[in-house]
Order: sequence, then structure tokens, then C-alpha cells
Amino acid sequence: MGSARAWRLSEAARCWPTAAPRAASVCRPDSGQALTAPGRLTRRVEFLRAAAKGRKAPMPGLVLQALRREDAGPARLGFTVTKKIGNAVIRNRTRRRLKEAARLVMAARPVAGVDLVLVGRAGTRGRPFTALQEDLRRALAKAGVA
Repeated sequence: MGSARAWRLSEAARCWPTAAPRAASVCRPDSGQALTAPGRLTRRVEFLRAAAKGRKAPMPGLVLQALRREDAGPARLGFTVTKKIGNAVIRNRTRRRLKEAARLVMAARPVAGVDLVLVGRAGTRGRPFTALQEDLRRALAKAGVA
């Protein structure tokens, strides 16, 4: 029992972000293309500012709120799913689907100088993933971001 725990701890140490660069390739599969995570909106005031002053683009699978910034830095993303959608498990699944769709769409078409808030809808959970990605592409175009 103790040796299995020690092995897990050593594996965790190899996968820790501060580990050597060689260990990162052991922990993450090499996809051939690095997809960097965009910045995140974390404070409530940032979400409220995007909702109040930003352009809204409702789609069947999501609502996009886009607010231009004065700088030319990379886009910052925020995700929100209300309790109307369901319990915590359903909300987290919905949020993960939005995050993955945003990661793939933003990797193909990066944008800069904008704060984006993706709001999950009831249809987000059951919508086919390719349709969800297309909703995000159309919402970005409708909001004048991409």
C-alpha cells in the first residue's frame, strides 16, 4: 500500500508544472500543435462590464457577450452557466463543453483585444459538438470580433 502511494506521488511530481520540460511530454500527449490557453475573466466586475457594455450574440447553443478593450492583448474568456440549466454536474458538463469548443475555435481563429463571455443555455448540453462550434463561430462573426 505504501509503495503504491509513493509511486503515485512520484508520478505527480513528474507531472507538476514546475517539473523539467522532459516530464511535460510524459504527462501530456503530443498533438503536434500547441494550443495555448487564452486569458481568463475571473472577477465578477469583468463579467458585469461585458454584459452591460458588450455586444451580445445569442445562438441556439450559447450566448456570446463581447467587449472590445483598448489594448491589443490576447482575448480573455469567461464562462458562466446559471442554476436554471440544472444541478452542479450538469452545469459543469455544460461549462466543459463550452471551454473545449472555445479552445478549438480560438486556436483556428485567434482574436485579440476583446473580452468574451460565453453563457451556457439549456440547449448547450444536448447540442452536437460540431454545431456548438459553429454556433460560436457565427456568434463571433455576429459580434464583429472575427
